This record gives sequence, C-alpha cells and structure tokens, in this order.
Amino acid sequence: MSGASDPFSISEWKRRSWVDSANEPESGFPLQSLPYCAFTAAHGLAHCGVGIGAFILDLNVCGSAGLLATLPGEMQGACLEGALNPLIECGAAAHAALRGRLMEMLGSEADAELRSAVGDALIPRNGAALLRPVDVPNYTDFYASLHHATNVGRLFRPENPLLPNYKHVPIGYHGRASSLVVSGTEIQRPQGQMKSGAEAAPVFGPSRFLDYEVEVGAYVAAGNALGEPIPIDDAAVHIFGISLLNDWSARDIQSWEYQPLGPFLGKSFATSVSPWVIPTAALAPFRVAAFARPADDPMPLPYLWSDEDQRAGAIDLALEALLLTSRMRDAGLEPFRLSRSNMRDLYWTPAQMIAHHTSNGCNLMAGDLLATGTVSGAADENAGCLLEITRNGKQPLLLPSGETRAGLEDGDEVTLRGYCSLEGFPMISLGECRGAVLAAK
Repeated sequence: MSGASDPFSISEWKRRSWVDSANEPESGFPLQSLPYCAFTAAHGLAHCGVGIGAFILDLNVCGSAGLLATLPGEMQGACLEGALNPLIECGAAAHAALRGRLMEMLGSEADAELRSAVGDALIPRNGAALLRPVDVPNYTDFYASLHHATNVGRLFRPENPLLPNYKHVPIGYHGRASSLVVSGTEIQRPQGQMKSGAEAAPVFGPSRFLDYEVEVGAYVAAGNALGEPIPIDDAAVHIFGISLLNDWSARDIQSWEYQPLGPFLGKSFATSVSPWVIPTAALAPFRVAAFARPADDPMPLPYLWSDEDQRAGAIDLALEALLLTSRMRDAGLEPFRLSRSNMRDLYWTPAQMIAHHTSNGCNLMAGDLLATGTVSGAADENAGCLLEITRNGKQPLLLPSGETRAGLEDGDEVTLRGYCSLEGFPMISLGECRGAVLAAK
C-alpha cells in the first residue's frame, strides 16, 4: 500500500506530480487532492474522473487499459461507471487503495512507460462537460452556523434571536434530492404563494426576493442500518468527501410558508452543487478544533460530544461568494465579491450532524448529501446570503456598476468558491459552484 493511505504523512504532502500544471502554487488541483468528478468529453459518454492540475484523469480509460488491475475487483468495476455512487459504496479500504494507486500513477516517481499509459487517459478540464457527480438518494440541509442563525434571528426576533433549542441540537430539514443540479445549470426564478405585510391576502407569482446561500455539502460514504445510530466517534469515517453547495432560496415564499413545518417550496426549486468532490484524505492538514463555545453555553449531550471531534472535527475552509450582473458583464467588469466566510466557524461539526441525524435510527445511504446550512462569520463581510447582507432587503447593496441589489434579479450570476490553504502545503480548491438566474416562466 502506498504511503497515501496515511493522509497525515508529511512526505506525501511534499510529493510532486509529473503533470506540471498540478505543481503550480495556485493550481488548487495538486497530487494530494485528486478530487472526483463525473464528466463527458469527445466520447459523449458519462465517465468518472479525477482532477489533476489542468486535466481530468479518465478512470474508465484507466480501468480499460489495466492500470487499475491491482485494486479490488469491486473498485475496478466502479471506475467504469458514469457516476460516483458505485465508487463511494466500495468502502474506506478500497478508497485508500484507489488513492494510493492514483498517486503512484500521477506522482513524479512514475517511470516513462507508466507516464505514457496514464497520459492517454488525461483530457483537458476545459474540454470536458462536468456532470452532477453523485446520484443523491437523500438530501438534508442543516442550520449549523451560529452567526447565521443569530443574524437571521435578529431580523425577525430582535429581542430573542436564537430559539431555545439552537445550542442543544443540530437543526436541519429534509430537502429535495430531485432538484439538485450541477454548477453552471441556469436557475429559473420560482413562482409561489407569498404575502407581504402590506398585502391583505396572499398572492401567487414570481418570487420577489430570490437569494443564494453559501454552503458546504458532505457526501455520505458508508451508511447505517435502519435503527442503528452512528456514534459520534465513528461519524467521520462515514464522510466520503465534500463539495460546494448553493441553497437557492425564495425568501418571500419561505417566510409565508415555513410556519409551522419549515422550508418547503421556497427551497425545493433548485440547489446547485459543485462538480468536484474533495476526498476526506485531502483535507487532513486542514483539520482544526471545533468552534470554541462560550463558557456559559450548554454542554452538548453525550451522543453529540467527542474529545477527538472537538480537537480536530472542523475544517479550515475559506469560502467566498461573487456576483456578476448582466450590466457588469456587458461593461467588462469583474464579479463583485459579496462575502467571505470559513467553514471552521460552524457551531456544529459534520460529525455532530451525522451523529444527530442517525440518533433516532434514521438510516443514511451511501451518496446521501448533508449540507451545512449558510456558512457565515462574526463580521458583516462574513455574511453568507443576501438576507443577512441587506438586512432582509432593507439596506440594498451598492455594486460597482451603480446598481443596487436587495435580492437577485434576472440575469444575475452567483459563483461560490472554496479553498484550503496552509503554509507548507499545496492549496486545495473546491472549484466553483455557479448559477445564473433566468426569468420565471
């Protein structure tokens, strides 16, 4: 087994690739990342791939050429599929074996014969159409940012922004897996029932307050049997990898419908996901301590507490959201950065989310997607959605083009980016999660 099976090995993080673009400091796709994707290229078929520098390594071509023959048979078959689900289902040992083999194939130590064979399976990233990487069985969206929950609460309950349960339990709701779309898919403005304070009765029509949410999604690796909770100390191994996620939200529809049962049509019309799934092994150097809870905060119940999770259960992942309007695009202006935030500021860790999700015996499935909820920080510049930035539309945002925005308008394009960066280690990029708004039908 290659040393790649030890994600904390410093020697592994010093290795370089013979694919020169992977070694560029700002590449974001170094040898140590190897993010998974699904794509089509000139062949027109859906294949699974791995990002390396400016290229995608076609796993189907690798498998057909015998380059993966040392892997377990189940993994060899999974690499010939058109989505990541069979690969995810192979389990942690097979994932480590695949990662080790990929690092051997793409590392600078590979001999000329191996490089030539692997080179036949490389295609330029800009020549491939990236697909939704996972056929998601179930989608759950959490509300894990204390800063976001507090900011939103102040808008509607200034005297009591946090509801009594927030610091005791990870809040979440079951979303709609069928409307998950890959980055680049255009987002049609939803229609729905809404009622403003000035209206005597609700009306039906296009949303007047469309918003984005900066989130991170975690794909479940191995699931659990119905009725058997996942202990928090085991939860981390149930995460296959992470991606960027934009939970598009129609705030006016949401605010009218959410009581008493929570989000419904204000959320289910579309959720964008990045095409790249960053494996957990690539995140090892960027693990940090969980959110430092104030001394007077309640202690989580035992099923939500793990010393190891508190020590290194969060991820130092920088996030940003950018906006490009039609007028800015026509004027040749660069996208405007709306916010910056960091996943390490979440009040609840991914392991706590999994432990809570399964605590009642709910069975997660391989490929399930668990989202963090909006990732916001303590400062105004760290707000992860327009609801926070514009104070529920009351303080519209001024853009470099002279335009203002309370909510998103038709033609607006939102791009989310994410990356892990630490001195002495190559930068790990999560790529982009992008979507442009179309007018309602």
